[in-house]
Amino acid sequence: MFELKQVYCFADQVFFDDVSNWRDGPGFDTAAGFRVDARQVPDGWTRVERGIWTVLRPDRTEGPEQGWKIHAAATPQNADEVISRVWDYCTARDIRFKYLRNPNVLVALNAKYAPRSASGKAVTIYPVDEAALRLILEELDPLLAGLSGPYILSDLRYGAGPLYVRYGGFRRMECLDDAGQLVPAIRDPDGTLVPDVRRPVFAPPSWATLPEFLRPHLAARTAGSGGELPYRVERTLHFSNAGGVYQALRTTDGKRVVLKEARPYAGFDEHRQDSVARMRRERWALEKLAGVPGVPEVYGSVEAGGHHFLVQEFLDAQSLHVWLGCNHPWVVLADPTPDDFAAFTKRALAVAERIERLLAAVHERGVVFGDLHLGNVMVHADDSVSLIDFELAFDAAQADWRPGLGATGFTSRDRSGADLDRYALAAVRLGMFMTLNRVVALDPDKVVQYAHEAERHFPLPAGWADEIIAELRPPGAKVHKPCGDEPLAVDLDASLPDWSAATRSMARAIMASATPDREDRLFPGDTRQFSVGGLNLAYGAAGVLWALSATGQGRWPGHEEWLLSAVRRQTGMRPGFYDGAAGVAYALHHLGHEEAAYDLVARWGGGPGAVLPMDLFSGYAGVGLNLLHLGRAAGESSWRTDALAIGDRLADSVRSGNPNLPRGERRPPRTPVEAGLMRGWSGVALFLLRLYEETGDRGLLDAAVTAVHRDLDRCTTTADGSLQVEEVGVRTLGYLEVGSAGIALVADELLEHRDDDRVRASLPALLSACARGFVIQVDLFRGRIGLGATLARIAGRHGITDVESAVDRHLRRLSWHAIAYRGELAFPGDLDFRLSMDLATGTAGVLLGTAAATGRTPDFLPFLSPRP
Repeated sequence: MFELKQVYCFADQVFFDDVSNWRDGPGFDTAAGFRVDARQVPDGWTRVERGIWTVLRPDRTEGPEQGWKIHAAATPQNADEVISRVWDYCTARDIRFKYLRNPNVLVALNAKYAPRSASGKAVTIYPVDEAALRLILEELDPLLAGLSGPYILSDLRYGAGPLYVRYGGFRRMECLDDAGQLVPAIRDPDGTLVPDVRRPVFAPPSWATLPEFLRPHLAARTAGSGGELPYRVERTLHFSNAGGVYQALRTTDGKRVVLKEARPYAGFDEHRQDSVARMRRERWALEKLAGVPGVPEVYGSVEAGGHHFLVQEFLDAQSLHVWLGCNHPWVVLADPTPDDFAAFTKRALAVAERIERLLAAVHERGVVFGDLHLGNVMVHADDSVSLIDFELAFDAAQADWRPGLGATGFTSRDRSGADLDRYALAAVRLGMFMTLNRVVALDPDKVVQYAHEAERHFPLPAGWADEIIAELRPPGAKVHKPCGDEPLAVDLDASLPDWSAATRSMARAIMASATPDREDRLFPGDTRQFSVGGLNLAYGAAGVLWALSATGQGRWPGHEEWLLSAVRRQTGMRPGFYDGAAGVAYALHHLGHEEAAYDLVARWGGGPGAVLPMDLFSGYAGVGLNLLHLGRAAGESSWRTDALAIGDRLADSVRSGNPNLPRGERRPPRTPVEAGLMRGWSGVALFLLRLYEETGDRGLLDAAVTAVHRDLDRCTTTADGSLQVEEVGVRTLGYLEVGSAGIALVADELLEHRDDDRVRASLPALLSACARGFVIQVDLFRGRIGLGATLARIAGRHGITDVESAVDRHLRRLSWHAIAYRGELAFPGDLDFRLSMDLATGTAGVLLGTAAATGRTPDFLPFLSPRP
């Protein structure tokens, strides 16, 4: 998810946007363009811009829906030449192809945190059959000889040039993957749609026979070009598009080491340096710092398969980020005492002092570290510290140098040279107590608030906050504020905040962000707008307009017409409730556009014959709830019949524990779904409960109980006594979308009909997870306000004490996340990289959750039962 977010940060410093809309900013080449863009397409050809691609196809050729495709890799320096030669070749032979929109898109997709499965692909060519595949490769290979490019990890390389092949879809088809989610598909030999797996490794379907002429190339790939490394990899520590970082054993003596990989022509930074160039910097720095305690020893470098590996000392330690997750009282304790805060503060200050001393030792050797953040500090068992990842290090004599990469919130564009490290050290010190550094990149003034909040909650020494502020936000210094200089129109830190004024300000911020001139989206939201569309309930216009209306913030006829027009333009939509047609129809019906809603359901609203996952978010549960709801409103008995048929299927699935739908599929059972309201069994239980209320069928109620039990089976009791969904070996989750809050909402609904011992006994611990004091994100589905809204709706009904103070704490700490967008109240989206205005991740969801937490909209999600 992290790498997917990063790609959508290039185009806009305030909101996520498609990289094809990148027009300015750091790393952007204003003169960039491809020569072929000025060409006229040949007669009988069509050129279409589709997202990041420019697609060219001959009108007289209808290609297959899948097969072996060809990719051509390129660098920023030679992409123009590669694309020009491919254009000349393909247009002369009526071969369909596409190329990246411009060189800036190429750089973005080859950046360090771009998706590895897409890296390197500058051109895609679609042969009509295997004979054409062979001919194209044999003829095009010499035409591209001598032109380099990054290795395309998902493909098989053809020869030594920039051409690669992979088996996959040529047209958009979809099916369910093993997690029950809709994904791109191809057909197996029986015609069944199966996932078109797009991983950073060459792994064609078992039934897709490799053409005989490609076997020598597969053998060459297997053999490699550099021989076997004298190391045995034990585990992967980190992956990026620049290469992997691996824990390994040296086979000659069994010594444990770290192998850091660098892929040529990949992992570009703002200076357009690749990972190999940065690896040279890292080796220079480590050798210059040899003998400094806390700096890993470098053992040398090796090359294999064209990739470079730097061999370093293995450190038996955990990152400072992980250390905080294991020790910060707001994270590990339900109700930390003053003694808990004091003990943590003492340790944290000691760790920070050790980091400062280590950084001073690095500077004494004439090196600037250049990339200090919570992930690059390692804390050992005795709380001593080390630094890792020196790829951005540089000579201290380069006083004006700025690295081309940096961790959001730990670097400033106003600093250079050794000042970068001093700034980052202050950011680390602040982040050890208030881990919200990414928000600072959106509003540098948050530094002042966070420093004083840290001082208020932790027994820090006198003057601590002033020191942090003096370094990060010195008075009078000119700083870049991407969201605008206007002060926030409301005061969330007042002794009695005016929540009505706050919600009105959120609505104004949402309206200020609207872009009715665009066709792809009306309001900026999560990056998933660009994969599932900008119309839907979770991330699109429907959810925003519904939230505004549901919270009493008015109707917006012009924007509703935008949504209606966008729906009319659609040639197909996913059926899902939160990501597709069902949810759009629900919102349109709520807004009074009944006929448009009914027409949308009739066209794409799903039914028992659709190929869908089982969940509420995009699957049968959400579609079924909508059919039941709108069928009742429209008097359409067939929709009710379809909802009942879906309910029967889901009940069967609950009883078997298998979310594999529909019945009769030949594939083996899918792995368990995520647990919670949107992605797990609890959303199914909500649908079954509504069906039970409709029909009185106690078998449906029994199945609803079993469904909630299945989600409870995925939970674990944490150190603070709360019950949270467990991602084994990774983390625990307490949120609405996936986690405790969503399960608790449905458990509360269930107890209205069945006093189930296990569900009743679990509810207090589920709600305890919703009362945590520190939450990284603020949003409705995976953040603070979703927890607060859940507590406000149900905690008081089940004898949970101190509900008001927990809800009030969530509301008051909204100010930690608040950003002034054109003077109005807005909030960051997923992972805090950019603002969002959508329902699931952004300001519309915070608006809805705030209305719920303050008692004005208790039924804050569709299909919850009415509450006073």
